[in-house]
Amino acid sequence: MAEIKCTELCKTYHQGDAEVRALDHVTLDIDPGAFICLSGPSGSGKTTLLNAIGGLDELDSGQISIDGERVDLLAKGPLADLRLHHIGFVFQAYNLIPVLSARENVEFVMQVQGVSARERGAKAMAILKEVGLEGMEDRRPAELSGGQQQRVAVARAIVSRPTLVLADEPTANLDSSSAKQLMELFRELNENHGVTFLISTHDERVMRYARRLVRMQDGRVISDDQQAGVIE
Repeated sequence: MAEIKCTELCKTYHQGDAEVRALDHVTLDIDPGAFICLSGPSGSGKTTLLNAIGGLDELDSGQISIDGERVDLLAKGPLADLRLHHIGFVFQAYNLIPVLSARENVEFVMQVQGVSARERGAKAMAILKEVGLEGMEDRRPAELSGGQQQRVAVARAIVSRPTLVLADEPTANLDSSSAKQLMELFRELNENHGVTFLISTHDERVMRYARRLVRMQDGRVISDDQQAGVIE
């Protein structure tokens, strides 16, 4: 499980002469085993917040800690180690390696972690089946639809059972059936394995799974509500 504390996070981008406040004094505490959705219009700061928590974006100011360790103060080596062993990322752009098959893309992180070829192969095949890609293991990204590529990206993010998953619009390219399958998998990992989930989304189907809904606008948290997470 991962406990996250964000305190007074600020991040500003410059677009020409304009200054855009992507994060404007955001404070957010996330309990271990939480299942949280971030919602809000494009440009509200959802993706920037995920990237900051994952150590992908540097802050102008503020503090982020995961399980008591200050992420914003980590050097490159320890930060890379944290991401490799404890955080699973699901990006909007998939970030798959085009010359590798679906199975090889899923295996890649485990290979870097030093998992044996036999074990990582078995785990990759099992997780691809779990996300509905059985029989497509040897296809490269160009041979897969957008939704299938997204499922490969999800499989890669969760195959090592990280303590924290940061997912940016994970259902954006999925049909209703695939989106439901994915969210059921996320819920199973959350409830049975204690994985903490922080998901940015515009998708009402995803929001229904959340036990906490945080709404953002103009780089600020405008509401933070507990909900039942009841699926209709």
